[in-house]
Amino acid sequence: MTQPNAGTLFGHPKGLFLLFGTEMWERFGYYGMRALLVLYLVASVQDGGFGWTNGEALSLYGTFTMAVYLTPVLGGWLADNFIGQRKAIILGGIIFSLGYFTLGIPKSMLVGMEETVFYIGLTLIIIGNGLFKANVSSLVGDLYEDGDHRRDGAFTIFYMGINLGAFLSPLIVGYLGEQINWHYGFIAAGCGMLIGLILQLTFANKYLGDIGIEPSAKRTKGTQKAHAPLTSDDIDRMKVILIMSMFSVIFWAGFEQAGGLFTIYASDFTDRSIFGFEVPASWFQSLNAMFIIMLAPVIASVWVKMGSKEPTSPKKFALAMLFLAIGFFVMLWATMVQGGDVTVKVSMLFLVFAYLFHTLGELCLSPIGLSMVTKLAPLKFTSLLMGIWFFFTALSNKLAAFIGGFVGEGQEMVDNAANIFMGVGVAALITGIIIFLSAGKLVEWMHGAEGDHTESLEEKLEEEIGVTGTHEGVSETHS
Repeated sequence: MTQPNAGTLFGHPKGLFLLFGTEMWERFGYYGMRALLVLYLVASVQDGGFGWTNGEALSLYGTFTMAVYLTPVLGGWLADNFIGQRKAIILGGIIFSLGYFTLGIPKSMLVGMEETVFYIGLTLIIIGNGLFKANVSSLVGDLYEDGDHRRDGAFTIFYMGINLGAFLSPLIVGYLGEQINWHYGFIAAGCGMLIGLILQLTFANKYLGDIGIEPSAKRTKGTQKAHAPLTSDDIDRMKVILIMSMFSVIFWAGFEQAGGLFTIYASDFTDRSIFGFEVPASWFQSLNAMFIIMLAPVIASVWVKMGSKEPTSPKKFALAMLFLAIGFFVMLWATMVQGGDVTVKVSMLFLVFAYLFHTLGELCLSPIGLSMVTKLAPLKFTSLLMGIWFFFTALSNKLAAFIGGFVGEGQEMVDNAANIFMGVGVAALITGIIIFLSAGKLVEWMHGAEGDHTESLEEKLEEEIGVTGTHEGVSETHS
């Protein structure tokens, strides 16, 4: 495999910006569709939706997002061993687009088959995601030779594409879906994916060369693999991975209320009027990406300036749980303002601050995840432990839907929402305290893998900007 010689842009290979655009438009489609999903399901049949209960909608949402986190494992394996990343991306993009456009078929054309076609659309999106998401980020690293100092900055740029797509899509797709027609929103999501696909088909050969064409298993065939027996240090490090993976379920189960319960609360109980314009409920899902873009450089600078006093990864995890708890206590405050009256609508600022605190938590969590697995896992068990991390991340999405489903319907919603917000907030706070008290032992079990916190601002910025990619379980891994 050779790096393409197509020139540079802003000091980086032009292929980087092709991948940036491809990923941005793919995330535009996914996050736009996700922002609409629950709202579409609970909307009345007269309003073009399915008229499902909140519990039914959240259950499906949880199953869908759980599958979205699991399929990249299979897609990555398929690309590595059989078809290569480039073909996987093209095939995934085509299936992705078909899924969105299937959801965009007007119900008037599907009399008696509405739910069947809807499920077909979701299934296509899940399959397309598995083929696409597992492989784009791996191509970024292949653009650079080993040791190239530009590599970390390249991932900062690439991750910015993820966050930019996640920010823009609820604003555009959400507006079209909520204000004009649900199916227009899904079609817009499909158009976003189609743009990314066209970029790949048009420019990949020129700007990526032969990168990603040959399956990586063929390129590495015959290389030596590690068969050394496990040491006591290896076992300790594996314990850290398993413990942090289990604790991460609590964080993501709370964080993922953004696409479920928080969206329902925004739609039903939030005063969204501003200067005579009603803000679509789906727009609030843009806040997370916006706050990441705004705050990542700030958080990265704080960690660098702290130097040797920078908290260890477990302590950052504990801090993330604290921020998660604060976000839920803000929402608990909102329900107290309502006073149990479903006719009372609260200020948008409650949701804005809840998303702010949850994003701060996500930024604190950025050192945890795939980077932790690749740093701590014994070489021969890296794939297995990565799969375990994916499993727990997927499980947290289903758990999030299960928790949100207790919100119920009608008058009971305010009281139930208050109980959920308080329960998750308290659980997050207790978990944070447990992790903080255990931080010393966890770092000890890492046996030096935690590092000395001497990373540069550029490396820290890449780490913080990459939280969305890490959360999705698809960030580039460094072996």
